[in-house]
Amino acid sequence: MRHRIELADNLAALAAVPSGTIPLIYIDPPFNTGRTRERTTLITSRTTDDEGDRTGFGGRRYVSTPAGHRAFTDSFDDYLAFMEPRLREGHRVLAPTGSFYLHLDPREVHYVKVLMDGIFGRDSFLNEIIWAYDYGGRPRRRWPTKHDTILFYVKNPKHYVFDTAEVEREPYMAPGLVTPEQRVRGKLPSSVWWHTIVSPTGKEKTGYPTQKPLGVLKRIVAASSRPGDVVLDYFAGSGTTGAAALALGRRFALIDANPQAAAVMAARFAGVPGVEYVGFEPDGGRRTKSQESKTAQD
Repeated sequence: MRHRIELADNLAALAAVPSGTIPLIYIDPPFNTGRTRERTTLITSRTTDDEGDRTGFGGRRYVSTPAGHRAFTDSFDDYLAFMEPRLREGHRVLAPTGSFYLHLDPREVHYVKVLMDGIFGRDSFLNEIIWAYDYGGRPRRRWPTKHDTILFYVKNPKHYVFDTAEVEREPYMAPGLVTPEQRVRGKLPSSVWWHTIVSPTGKEKTGYPTQKPLGVLKRIVAASSRPGDVVLDYFAGSGTTGAAALALGRRFALIDANPQAAAVMAARFAGVPGVEYVGFEPDGGRRTKSQESKTAQD
């Protein structure tokens, strides 16, 4: 099995992908928030300190120090002009039976939905998935925004992969209204997904801003691809799409233009056999054209 992580502008990288070859695409592009998205990773020292900023087992205090800072600018003068050629390329490389999941938030999703209808055709739109969570700030002048939107399109609305048997089921919200057998089996998730965000202190956390939960991506990969398929994410960020593909026996192709994202993914998949690095070295260095040519020949 061969996997690929590429540090490159995704428009240039997609141009090299043959048409109609990718069974599943998921992308989580910048949301055009107008802000710089950043996160500092902390390491907690093993030495106790009465003035420390963190409390551990038995009430002991520890000191945490910055271990790394990751950021990217999430602001575009013309967001649709940025997205359109990248969505058209995604449609071009998608397999005839392929699926495309586009993850956005309420700021831009309505405008991009119209754009996607024009590229894929309105009949190819299958679902608006609402990922709902409950974490973060609580404004008092409006309802707190606690959801993202995932648009689900297919290349051919009459012929595509959707395997409900592979999707992990969830408990019924009203178990008293269904049979005991149904309660044991659980229900197929609807278009509203309640799933927590990545815990700031959990094992899943990579320290990359906007990292998405593995559980959300595993649901998408399980339903809309088959074992051995290639799953492409060309706004790969922390590489959660790759982690989901790997866990479910698929191959991943991850592209991102941010060197910090490439470094996070290299660390995340360290030790995984069959990973090809393009445009950078997994220890943080960039590759030259001659090095990439030699790797291709090898």
